[in-house]
Amino acid sequence: MIEAYNTIINPGQDEIVEKKSRFIGYAVPVTSEEEAYAFVDSIKKKHYDARHNCFAFAIGRENTLYRFSDDGEPQGTAGKPILEVITGQSVVDICIVVTRYFGGTLLGTGGLVRAYTEAAKLALADAGVKRMSLVNVTKITANYNDSGKIQYLLNSADIHIANTEYTTEVVFEVYIPVDSYDYITKQITEATAARADIELLHETFC
Repeated sequence: MIEAYNTIINPGQDEIVEKKSRFIGYAVPVTSEEEAYAFVDSIKKKHYDARHNCFAFAIGRENTLYRFSDDGEPQGTAGKPILEVITGQSVVDICIVVTRYFGGTLLGTGGLVRAYTEAAKLALADAGVKRMSLVNVTKITANYNDSGKIQYLLNSADIHIANTEYTTEVVFEVYIPVDSYDYITKQITEATAARADIELLHETFC
């Protein structure tokens, strides 16, 4: 099982103008092929008067599914360059569509590749690539005297504390990267002389 991957959380949009042709890039997070094609269709409806709506998407963290389309542009000048922007940053669960309004001047194959690449890059940059890491969601229950030591250890290791409850004891819900789980829990156990109760709840990406 993979322990980390790159994706986007938010949609992004940007555009460039090249010799009066307007290239509008859209990047959105998607989780299925159906979702990706639905987004492509929505952009085609939105820009029904555009000459081309070219796209590429990558679905799945493992055995990633890749698809792209030149949508009438010369072969290899649009969809593939968009896909190369995606694969170049190892981003998955993403769909990028670049809409082109023709400006009357032919750009040539090199010009098209550059324009579609740049529009895709700008859309991806606007969305922002996020590194998702596999973590163990863990509940740590401790007495008040030990809670300060635990909080110090977690903060020092840059462990995300999702929630803290103060009742008769202190209960932390924390996200510990799987590759450092044994080391962090051992530190907590030693610091509290095994008084802290550590319960692994489940795994998730964050």
